[in-house]
Amino acid sequence: MESLFSSYMFIFSNLIWINILLALVLVFFERRNPTSTWLWLMVLLFLPGIGFILYLFLGQDMSKKKTFKTKAEEDDCFDILIADQEKNFSTREFLKRNPEYKAYNDIVKLHLMGSNSVFTSDNKVKLYFSGEDKFADLLKSIEGAKEYIHMEYYIFNDDALGREVMVTLATKASEGIEVKLLIDGMGSRKLGRSLTNVLREAGGEVVYFFPPFIPVFNVRINYRNHRKICIIDGKEAYLGGFNVGNEYLGLSKKFGYWRDTHIRIEGSAISSIQWQFFLDWRFASGEEIRGCQSYIGDRGEDNQVGIQIVSSGPDSKWPSIKDGYLKMINNAENRLYIETPYFIPDDSIFEALKIAGLSGLDVRVMIPNKPDHPFVYWAGLSYMGELLEAGVRFYTYERGFLHSKVIITDDTVSTVGTANLDIRSFKLNFEINAFIYDKDTNGMLAERFLRDLDNCREITMDIYSSRSRVIKIKESVSRLLSPIL
Repeated sequence: MESLFSSYMFIFSNLIWINILLALVLVFFERRNPTSTWLWLMVLLFLPGIGFILYLFLGQDMSKKKTFKTKAEEDDCFDILIADQEKNFSTREFLKRNPEYKAYNDIVKLHLMGSNSVFTSDNKVKLYFSGEDKFADLLKSIEGAKEYIHMEYYIFNDDALGREVMVTLATKASEGIEVKLLIDGMGSRKLGRSLTNVLREAGGEVVYFFPPFIPVFNVRINYRNHRKICIIDGKEAYLGGFNVGNEYLGLSKKFGYWRDTHIRIEGSAISSIQWQFFLDWRFASGEEIRGCQSYIGDRGEDNQVGIQIVSSGPDSKWPSIKDGYLKMINNAENRLYIETPYFIPDDSIFEALKIAGLSGLDVRVMIPNKPDHPFVYWAGLSYMGELLEAGVRFYTYERGFLHSKVIITDDTVSTVGTANLDIRSFKLNFEINAFIYDKDTNGMLAERFLRDLDNCREITMDIYSSRSRVIKIKESVSRLLSPIL
């Protein structure tokens, strides 16, 4: 009995020392947000053993700068893509022809300075609101590829749709087309070698972003590549919220109909998407990309859709997509429509939304009615009360699962991409969004938002105030954890 007690005290004392060391690292080396630091200190204090395990899964940030040092380096090859756009495009000329966009010139400058996001105005955009339409066109585009296919997805499932896409890619690779597939090691952890080997054996390449040390089991929850993009021959590019899997066709019993938003781009904005793919591919594979100029697509007819492709992640100097969201909210004069599956705003976004609501703007936020990540869902609900008081209107999507990441301001500027309105997308994940300067695209997105309201339930202050005590407790606990969710 004494020996058992001695063993327990030995383990406990070591856990205490480990907690103290971790606490010192948190305070003196990581320089986190103070709220996040205090939260982790409390977790380590009150949960000595469990807290250490949680930190390994959710809190590791110690080697961030070292990990992403090479990823943040942009060599001359990638600068070619940016220089080509800077030579051909001028926001001054675009604003001369389209003076109604002058109020948004500061957003363009913000993205140019903060993330090297060059403005282009020779683009065409097609919107997708269902997986059936998006994947039907994507498969046709892949089948029509003449030179190369570069694809990057967070989730790539081994199911009917995943196999169809993989076999189509393999067919093109066997024809001598360059095929590169980059998938995330966490999101696609269940994708087995038997399916990826179909592409490899046909001559294509498959690379994992932060692959697990042990198959299926990945402890690195942070720093995930959440981007979903595909570039074909430099002539077409797809970007948005849909991953690859049956559930995104609405075939999941758990989620039912899947409501998402994706876009297809034709025009010079594709070069920015291609540039981001190369950076991600180089980091994940260690392979240098040669002959970047050969991947620059043809310039389209000018004076069409203005676009900036904006990327952000833990390797970015600035949280560029979040800054863009914040600028859109602050610049809005009449309406602000938001669709997001995860709503955990940081302090700056939260205050901006309150000010927009108090200013009398038509501010509406649409979120899912069912959680796929419960803690995230309850944390989101906790922010609702104060915003409702400020005049912001909230809706829950009832038809199925809402996964769309869209912000629409006034009649001109909108954004579609992979970034949610949450702290994880702002700081911990690699994301990519298209900021679109076009009345027609804005109008189509706004029209779809209003149509989606037919499948929504509005959460009024009376409904919110009548929620049960159990729900309030869940919200309080989840909000306390929100900095690490």
